[in-house]
Amino acid sequence: MTKKLFFLFGFILISLSAFTQTAPFQIQIEPMSIDGLGGLQAYAFAQHEGKWLIVGGRLDGLHRRQPFAAFDVAGNNNQLIVVDPVTLQKWYAPLSSLPVAMQEQLSSTNMQFHQEGNYLYVIGGYGYHTATASRKTFDNLTAIHVPAVIDAVMNGNSFSSFFRQISHPQFAVTGGHLKKIYDTYYLLAGNKFDGNYNPMGNPTYTQVYTNAIRKFNLSDDGINITVTHLPGISDEQNLHRRDYNAVAQIMPDGGQGITAFSGVFQHEVDLPFLNCVNIDSSGYEVNNAFQQFYNHYHCAVLPLYSASNNEMHTVFFGGIAQFYDSAGVLVQDNNVPFVKTIARVTRDLAGTMSEYKLPVEMPGFLGAGAEFITAPSVPSYPNEVVKLDHLAADTTLVGYIFGGISSTAANIFFTNTGSQSSASSQLFKVLLIRSTTVGEDELNEQSLGSLRMQVFPNPSDGDFEVKFHLNKVTETKFKLHSLDGNVIAEELLTDLRLGENTYHYAIKNMQRRGTYLLTLETAFEKAFRKIIIQP
Repeated sequence: MTKKLFFLFGFILISLSAFTQTAPFQIQIEPMSIDGLGGLQAYAFAQHEGKWLIVGGRLDGLHRRQPFAAFDVAGNNNQLIVVDPVTLQKWYAPLSSLPVAMQEQLSSTNMQFHQEGNYLYVIGGYGYHTATASRKTFDNLTAIHVPAVIDAVMNGNSFSSFFRQISHPQFAVTGGHLKKIYDTYYLLAGNKFDGNYNPMGNPTYTQVYTNAIRKFNLSDDGINITVTHLPGISDEQNLHRRDYNAVAQIMPDGGQGITAFSGVFQHEVDLPFLNCVNIDSSGYEVNNAFQQFYNHYHCAVLPLYSASNNEMHTVFFGGIAQFYDSAGVLVQDNNVPFVKTIARVTRDLAGTMSEYKLPVEMPGFLGAGAEFITAPSVPSYPNEVVKLDHLAADTTLVGYIFGGISSTAANIFFTNTGSQSSASSQLFKVLLIRSTTVGEDELNEQSLGSLRMQVFPNPSDGDFEVKFHLNKVTETKFKLHSLDGNVIAEELLTDLRLGENTYHYAIKNMQRRGTYLLTLETAFEKAFRKIIIQP
């Protein structure tokens, strides 16, 4: 969660239109606590039969500015933690019985991790390296047999035989994500940070972004781990991001995918990305038509998919962001503060993504470095996206939020001495409400781009309206073409005005159904929307 110092100071206020949408569901969070459970942030986890196994992370809050105090060894979590959120019990066991190389990695922060069946695979992480008396990004992959370790920790038995570790330079990543699409693992973005953190600009470390999606297959017979590295994807401009949210998705074609939301830092300025990157088994696509404003750093995230509506919903809980809403005004704070916002990003069946602010907030500056842990009874797809249509009850416990950073104020980075934040021990139940009176969520029209282009209805029979916003009356070109590039229609729009505009279009002599790309372009900007024609 490292920030650089070269921020643009000040605030920018942007008025928000009062455009709301009947919410597809409502989110409610209820605080709960377990006596004696300590605070933790930026950890890895897995679960078995309703119990959680928690590994690594930090016992303190936001890393301090003083180089001698940042990522202090005393803040390492050097214990395995087992939690039962139903019986409100917890168990601890020290890592000291494991080999040093395992202890060091498994007490690090910002590891990449994924649970596959009984095994939790953790990769990389940033922590203290005894041999060099310094901090580094570890190049290990460690496999943990989750049921056996949970049982051993609960009963005070030995667990060292349930851990295995291999090493490879490709695994030296921190601040990225490890996800899976079908049978292939994706090690997404992040960076290799070696040396002691120093925000003062002194050369006490080296930092190299991976700028890549690394892919591999993994075979594990319980004894031997075999990794086959596959050709990856490199993109220095768009994959230069870390400390972001990579979330499993069901894409509009029904296939599995991943969306990388926001993250830091942009090449041109030390601020978060507002766009996202959509990844599937065939490649990736940068979505510049969508802009995310509310949740930029890693936080607790809940993915849900409605097959009946072909809608993918991703709910973000608090964290850190460049923007927040204040009484209907979108405030831009380039210090990138802690926020309370709970927001939803929805992708429709045409692939259009929109951001909505929910009418509920985190009860404090919480969420950064926290994790959402799905309740075991919740029906999910193989990639752990929740099946929204299967949640028939009026109210469903969909999961929990645990830990993260608790900050005493929005902006503490430049004054942080260690007392302004802490690792949270707070637990929340997350409830999803499906009643017919679920209220409304506020659309952040800025998320649609500065043109704020919307198409209604979509899908359509070829007769639709395009609504868009002009900050300056200028020549505007409308273009409709097929996905293979054939132009269907192209017009120069006239009689436009400052602010909101509506253009009606009816496709003539087109019988075939399909997906098309609609473009609006001015001298200053361009917006794209996929539309679906169903004659």
